[in-house]
Amino acid sequence: MPRILSLDIIRGIAVMGIFFANVIGMAMIDAAYFHPPTYGFFSALDHIAWAVNYVLVDARFRALFSILFGASLLLITDRAEARDQPAWRAHFPRMAVLLLFGLVHYYWLWWGDILANYALIGMAAFFLRRLPVPAMLMGAVLALLVQHGPLMAGHAQQLPRYEAMRAPDATPADRATYDAMIARASESAASIAADKAAHENPLTHAREMTLPENRWQPFKSVTDYGFETLGLMLLGMAAFRSGLLTGSWPRHHYAVLGLVVTLPSLAIFAFGTFTIHASGYDRMAFYWWDYVWLPMLQPICAMGYIGLILWLFHGHEASATGLRIAAVGRMAFTNYLGATLIGTLLFSGFAGGLYGQLSRGQTWLIAFPVCALMLAWSQPWLARFRYGPLEWVWRSLAQGRWEANRRPPAPSAKPG
Repeated sequence: MPRILSLDIIRGIAVMGIFFANVIGMAMIDAAYFHPPTYGFFSALDHIAWAVNYVLVDARFRALFSILFGASLLLITDRAEARDQPAWRAHFPRMAVLLLFGLVHYYWLWWGDILANYALIGMAAFFLRRLPVPAMLMGAVLALLVQHGPLMAGHAQQLPRYEAMRAPDATPADRATYDAMIARASESAASIAADKAAHENPLTHAREMTLPENRWQPFKSVTDYGFETLGLMLLGMAAFRSGLLTGSWPRHHYAVLGLVVTLPSLAIFAFGTFTIHASGYDRMAFYWWDYVWLPMLQPICAMGYIGLILWLFHGHEASATGLRIAAVGRMAFTNYLGATLIGTLLFSGFAGGLYGQLSRGQTWLIAFPVCALMLAWSQPWLARFRYGPLEWVWRSLAQGRWEANRRPPAPSAKPG
């Protein structure tokens, strides 16, 4: 079955986009990922980097990644059944190997791993693959509401109480309670120093931070945000079955989806960015936007991005630009883990030693050459090999045999 270039192009853009968010989490203390003033937030470049990520990147490209994972689930199982092979035999070994990769990624490289969660939720999503498209869409909406609805409602009820606790006319007891809550959410100089020391190398971080505090997080992620992942996978499955992700819709339909969905979404994100900036990056402003207004907007905006991408590339998937981006997407697994490896080498004390040394803006700029590297090496590699390096290992382990990867040399033309 030939490659679906539209899928590869979206996946390529997603894996590059997600690194603009991930690199911040790799380079500085965890709290700064969620509240910029906590660390490394000094210059205009730092503010610009945060604003661009907040408006265009944060959670959107992870949502794209999750949507495409659902589509890939169907693609793999459909191909297996077309070869008269049981779908479960193609799917579950892949998920088991992906889980192993995810655990290694989480425990040894970076706390922000998503692969283990994909593997665990992907095992459950397998049993929903035969649902009709309307049922998939309903299931996606329901799963996202189950994930975000109670949290959004709970925060909407609690936040006015917190606002009252810090108001000028608040009682001393309320003010003390609020100050204590903020202190618990803040990072002390001692905790920042301990965090930096733990990042001297990945082994130290795993021993001193990850294992004592978050040993079971890859599995706990199923209850923490598993319904969100499942909802996005179902959305991807529905988009694949409907032909949206395969590029088979008329081009003007993609334009409508992209413009009608994306522009209002980005306007809301821009308004949130302005509101947070105008508040002086107040924690309560972040809470309102991060936990009440935006969670359900992220997947909607991600679908708008899909519409925009496929509108721009419709009929031009095989162009020079399309093929280069598609190559990044075909090697998304290698590029995703490779970007983490680059981050580990740059920021860990045993190599680059840059952890906690750069501001947010300086860190953000690192994403540009890393994405350029993805674009530069993926296509030449695939001209010589069938799969990316880690895709080949993943595929071989899942099948229980080492597959040939190197492409045979092109036959030379005979003289005369």
